[in-house]
Amino acid sequence: MKYFPVVIIGGGVAGLNAARLLHRAGVDFALFEARDRLGGRVLSANQEGEPAEKGFDLGASWFWPRTQLPLRDLVNELGLETFPQYSEGDVIFHRMSRELPRRFSVAHDQPEPEALRLAGGNYALISALAATLPLSSVHCHTRLSRVERDGQRVISTLTQKDGSAFQVASSHLILALPPRLIAAHIAFSPSPDPRTLQRWKKTPTWMAPHAKFFAVYPRPFWREAGLSGSAQSMAGPLVEIHDATTSSGEAALMGFIGMPAAQRKKVGQQAIMSASTEQLKRLFGEQASAPLQVFIKDWADDPFTSTSEDEIGSGPIEAGCGDWFDSEWRHVISLAGSEFSQTEPGFLSGAVASSLHAVTAMLSKRQS
Repeated sequence: MKYFPVVIIGGGVAGLNAARLLHRAGVDFALFEARDRLGGRVLSANQEGEPAEKGFDLGASWFWPRTQLPLRDLVNELGLETFPQYSEGDVIFHRMSRELPRRFSVAHDQPEPEALRLAGGNYALISALAATLPLSSVHCHTRLSRVERDGQRVISTLTQKDGSAFQVASSHLILALPPRLIAAHIAFSPSPDPRTLQRWKKTPTWMAPHAKFFAVYPRPFWREAGLSGSAQSMAGPLVEIHDATTSSGEAALMGFIGMPAAQRKKVGQQAIMSASTEQLKRLFGEQASAPLQVFIKDWADDPFTSTSEDEIGSGPIEAGCGDWFDSEWRHVISLAGSEFSQTEPGFLSGAVASSLHAVTAMLSKRQS
């Protein structure tokens, strides 16, 4: 059985940033990710909707540098290029199908852009974080199924893509996963107390209930008409729409589909894409009726993101407070991820903040 001072489970922003901080501090680690890729809920795609190093953001899309300081500082430290989320021009509001959409002018008097995006897409953040790590320490296609306490050590049972299982030992374990996934897929010995398990199950998973629709166009024609590409609709099927044009000029509109996961499955993606295209035509005019390509990313279909509890939708994620673990485990396991953040839960900045908090606290204990 191999031993590592620290084992990290999850190769999203939180897990990768935790690994970066440990590596910088000279602490050996091993990171295991269940997917065949790194990034978690950060995923970029090309015009066909296929995963790509650069392109449209299927998960998180932008951040607010004036308020989301942990993410802003990380982006600056990694030297990543940013560009403003396009917001110039009027916005559209559609209250109900029996009424015509209405156009509203918005004052733009901010000296700096409110929201920024990463050039090439948010996967640039994943690539930059991964580049700071030794390749031999990062392992995909490997999921955690069981955790056991063995004195001062943690024994983790992991399963590879071919079904073979193996164990690793560590002095500390960082679970960089949403709490619902921890509760649903990982067995603990000894088991956490019922109140802890219930809290995990009740905490919504960021992005899990949502689906994004993308319509790709030859050019961002809405800008020529003085529109920002932003729209709110109570008529649907899209409830919130934004300009998703990339830094390289690939033009697109993106919208959140306003129906629960179960209803999306019943209606079918083809029907949703057709209805969404018709909606864009109503909101933005005839040119919106002929996109080059349309595609959907439904996060509820991702077993490494969503559980059955997420399919019915969720409310806002509350900021983490108090203990997420009982006394049996809290000294050898840290929880990192957007949902566990004491600030900005449900955002990328929360994932950065929680990983920083987890590693800082762990290193402080090691030094004391």
